[in-house]
Amino acid sequence: MNTLKITLYLSLCFATFVNAKQVSFSKYAEEGQYNFNYQWLDHSNKQQSISFALTKPALFEHFRDLKPYQSDFSHRTIMHKLKKQLKVEPLNGAQAFFLQENGETVVQIKGREDKQVALAYQRVTEIKQQATKQYFKDNYYQLFNTHDGELGVKIDHVSIANESVNDFKHLKPIILDKVPLKTMRRVTDYVLGFVQSIPYSTLESRITSSGAGFNSPAKLLWENQGDCDSKVTLTATILRALMPRVKMIMVYIDNHAFIGIAIPANAGDKTLTHQGISYLLAEPTGPALYKLGKIAPESELAVDQGRYVAEAFHSDGHD
Repeated sequence: MNTLKITLYLSLCFATFVNAKQVSFSKYAEEGQYNFNYQWLDHSNKQQSISFALTKPALFEHFRDLKPYQSDFSHRTIMHKLKKQLKVEPLNGAQAFFLQENGETVVQIKGREDKQVALAYQRVTEIKQQATKQYFKDNYYQLFNTHDGELGVKIDHVSIANESVNDFKHLKPIILDKVPLKTMRRVTDYVLGFVQSIPYSTLESRITSSGAGFNSPAKLLWENQGDCDSKVTLTATILRALMPRVKMIMVYIDNHAFIGIAIPANAGDKTLTHQGISYLLAEPTGPALYKLGKIAPESELAVDQGRYVAEAFHSDGHD
């Protein structure tokens, strides 16, 4: 990493002008739910606050089994599913043998006719692909290509945000009551200030960590900390609860993430066009207090140079 990039990256994580400050945070149990209370200083150094409740299922049951992706465990699970399916659906004119090679399970197929063996291999591949797809969906994983073509597996933040919205819908009147002029921009700035003020935990490489350190939206609030990916997912969840029909994108650069919202931009705002739609960019991570349309220098440089990946986050959860 050259000197310029190091300097810009440090400006992203440790902004030198205005940093978010969480004045206070508390939570307490009450009749099957937990009440959360926050106070923070906003972009104008004015104290803001919010109080709300989250149910125990939202906090402790949803995404309870979410864990970092482990390739060895994934491979064993998928091969186990393949074995079970082949017992239910035996191969026609062929037999599958599961062998150990270099610490991994591989499938060898034997049969009397080459055509039947070829068809059997084809069917095994189909079953394995289906099992892999279902395993990824059940565990909120997705294949991910970085801007420079590196392939890995990350947490499916879009799916987690979509499935978290119902747990946060009751925050809409609470938040709107806190914003005097209820424009989308003012509401978004209020949400940004709230999320930016939550203590930040460092994001390791998205490819190598495979979700280690990620907190789902409710867990982030419970622990009162989150990395870039966690904070972007929480922000998307809250904004979707507030603005269900507004299109958004999650934007990924090296070791960082931010969000784009399809609302009108003002002069000087930073935008990104993805699939023909212009998105106004925002930095939920903190500790730097960036208002809507302003992003960190490293983020802006990555966008200008095309060093990013964008994922659409629409109301139906699909691109």
